[in-house]
Amino acid sequence: MNKIPKKTFQNFKNQLKKFRVFPLITFQDKINFARHLSVIIKSGMPLLDGLKLIKSQSRSRNFVRVIDSIIKDVNNGQYLSQSLENFRDAFGDFFISMVRVGETSGNLSSTLIFLSHELQKQKDISSRMRSALIYPAVIFVATIGITLFLTLFIFPKILPIFVSLKVELPLTTKFIIWALTFFKKYGLYALGGLVAIFMSVKALLSLKRIHFFFDRILLTLPFLSKVIVNVTITNFARSLSVLLKSGMTILDALEITKGTFHSMIYRKEIDQMILAVRRGESMAKYLGSAPKLFNPMFVGMIEIGESTGNLEENLVYLAEYYESEVDETVRNLTTILEPLLLLFMGFLVGFVALSIITPIYKVTQGLKLR
Repeated sequence: MNKIPKKTFQNFKNQLKKFRVFPLITFQDKINFARHLSVIIKSGMPLLDGLKLIKSQSRSRNFVRVIDSIIKDVNNGQYLSQSLENFRDAFGDFFISMVRVGETSGNLSSTLIFLSHELQKQKDISSRMRSALIYPAVIFVATIGITLFLTLFIFPKILPIFVSLKVELPLTTKFIIWALTFFKKYGLYALGGLVAIFMSVKALLSLKRIHFFFDRILLTLPFLSKVIVNVTITNFARSLSVLLKSGMTILDALEITKGTFHSMIYRKEIDQMILAVRRGESMAKYLGSAPKLFNPMFVGMIEIGESTGNLEENLVYLAEYYESEVDETVRNLTTILEPLLLLFMGFLVGFVALSIITPIYKVTQGLKLR
């Protein structure tokens, strides 16, 4: 049997140490931090006093601990961006790089307010996607709730009658009896097992090879792959345009933009594109070699932007265009999901109802014959 390489095992242990079920700070925390700090600095208040004011207004314990650490670092003479580096997993490369650009240029206040607007736009995309999926989620939860109510509360009260009358039970009823017996004996173990599997899968996905393989599978799924592609290139266009407008070079901007991607497939592609740009090739030429990840219209607009010198404006247009494409795709997805979930609801509730009604019908038929 092949042994697990020590490096891989050590990486897995390190990821387990950093593993969190919930993020250290929320996306809204980052938006508020950038927005409030921008206003504070613009008003003329010293950075240290501003950080203390933000800390006093925060209700999140985790965020207070983060701000505490930043205050200590700034008080010891560190730049704000240097202190944020200690929480790279929480703030991300894009946030930290924009703060560094603001500090270097002397326009930290305007950079922070611009950053908060861009983060808000990213959050709005995610919020619209979640909102579109609320109705299907409600149907799914209601289905599971009704099924559990019938199975756990109604069925056990009727079951002793079936047993006492010695009626031949249908397969559906036998299956529910087996499921109830199983959960009574092993329910807690099953729940613990599911939690352990969830945490293990999340920790494993932090390993690059497994994350890469998982991302490749996601990009083969219908509808979902289209949403992933559109969301990714929307964030790519928006982040790159912001960084280029701040005066950053194309290579540095691509390096930072890569850090904003969740998909390892896209990170690998951007790595290859950075090498191509270093060799003197255009972005569009490389993007055209990956049509499944960057569609022809996106590549065409990048090519026009590079040739005319309007790359930043074209990127803004692309971000807005593909943001509307995301909305349309999600609406189409929910249109398909709703009838499927209704069918699922009917099947599951009908299955449990038949399991209860069929034996009752057999009992009443037997009493009539007597």
